[in-house]
Amino acid sequence: MAATPGSQVSVGENQQPKIQIYSPSNDEVSAFWREKYEKDAKKNWDIFYKRHQDKFFKDRHYLDKEWGHHFSREGRTVVLEVGCGVGNTVFPLLATYPDLFVHACDFSLRAVNLVKTHKDFTEAKVNAFVCDLTVDDLCAHVAPSSVDIVTMIFVLSAVSPEKMPLAIQNIRKVLKPNGRILFRDYATGDLAQERFTGKEQKISENFYVRGDGTRAFYFSDEFLENLFKGNGLSMEEHVLCCKQVENRSKELVMNRRWVQAVFRAAESGNAPVQLQGGHDESKDDIEATEVDISEGMALEMFGISSPSEEIVELSIRDFGFRIKLISKEFQHTCKSTGLMLWESARLMASVLATNQDIVAGKRVLELGSGCVGICSMIAAASAELVVATDGDTKALNLLTENVLSNLRSPSLDLLHVKKLEWGNADDIRAIKQMNEEGFDIIIGTDVTYVAEAIIPLFATARELISTNRFAENKKEPALILSHVLRRVDEPSILAAASQCGFRLADGWSDDTPNSSLRGIIETWFSTSPYDVPSAALKIMYFHIA
Repeated sequence: MAATPGSQVSVGENQQPKIQIYSPSNDEVSAFWREKYEKDAKKNWDIFYKRHQDKFFKDRHYLDKEWGHHFSREGRTVVLEVGCGVGNTVFPLLATYPDLFVHACDFSLRAVNLVKTHKDFTEAKVNAFVCDLTVDDLCAHVAPSSVDIVTMIFVLSAVSPEKMPLAIQNIRKVLKPNGRILFRDYATGDLAQERFTGKEQKISENFYVRGDGTRAFYFSDEFLENLFKGNGLSMEEHVLCCKQVENRSKELVMNRRWVQAVFRAAESGNAPVQLQGGHDESKDDIEATEVDISEGMALEMFGISSPSEEIVELSIRDFGFRIKLISKEFQHTCKSTGLMLWESARLMASVLATNQDIVAGKRVLELGSGCVGICSMIAAASAELVVATDGDTKALNLLTENVLSNLRSPSLDLLHVKKLEWGNADDIRAIKQMNEEGFDIIIGTDVTYVAEAIIPLFATARELISTNRFAENKKEPALILSHVLRRVDEPSILAAASQCGFRLADGWSDDTPNSSLRGIIETWFSTSPYDVPSAALKIMYFHIA
């Protein structure tokens, strides 16, 4: 079970500088999750549209009132709608202005397919295509300098701030010299942003991740103007909209803020026009000005859509568990990766369930147990002592709850849940007081993904492993790690192990399951077929050097 390791790297009496493994104090997510959100952005929006289809956002019928003078021009007007979603902008525009031709793009294939299956879709009026504005060339689908109007409605906020210039430069290539960009998106101070505070969902300044893994940026006036100005566009119109939306049936009052602007190719001496009536309009005027938010969006954004925890039933050989963990919808919001079930934990739990002799009669320590703890619970069936540890308070609380709900005496009496930040001298001392002779078996599943934590991991294991290497009727003490290789490669792991006094005694990987050094691990799989939940899993078996 993966668990985020602790933040101190000192071992013993000498305190060393701290390494930040958890999210920093300003509630920013870890680098691991930040990279994962970026990598999975397209997938998360595909999942979003699979779940909600075309029922989530309102159609944007307010565009005629807000920007009608831009669309009411003589002749054929060509529009590019970026981030078209399921067509909430495209089809209301076509219904009001039949002479338009609309290029509609989104980086979610599922969203584009929903546009194409809309009852009003026709290729004579709409060119719908998949495009990632930060990667793909718009000119592959739209002729250069051919677009009169670009609409960007709550779309740029889903892009990483550092990639926003790429999107704008891409758009400029297809925009006519006198063309306009019509922009509406979230503003700083919006209630949704305020609700993110203190919830470990901040990616960077004004950039957050929602529970479903989709992201949202909140624009300040200064950031917005500098962003477009830096990419050759001037702000022609600007208005900050502030609305109080009340849902009496659900007793919700939501203070919404968004920014609306018009941009064109920059010319010297142009100052933005500050529109009237855009600031601090009261809720009494809400019927006169639509807010681009459906009831579903309100529930989703304001954190009351679904429970953040779920019960998962697991069957591991002859063992059955009902485990409470963070639901998949909310796992992206966790700074600790120990609040979910990882594949390597399932593999190691299956190994222990089939080969109880690995832990029978021994003192067992699990590093980074996370909230699930299935390896420790299975070990408690035959071990002399089991200590399940983690450095995260939330993971430990859930782990304690899961242990109490799944184990009965005598196994329950043998398993102890303790806090252990790797390298924390006080935590190590407290564990040693429970078992002064050290542990015969130390287990860690998916705990090798942060480079800065590898040395603290092995140093902590070396402090706590038994040094009685050849005690009567007992095998040599071992450190067993199971993991998927991610950002830390195998040579780095082996180098850290050697530096801390361990040597690799055996190794196994799913892609080459017979590549055993000495055959220790091979015997675990020889008597019973094993269930590997995913490819690329590895097991590394260490002895004291």
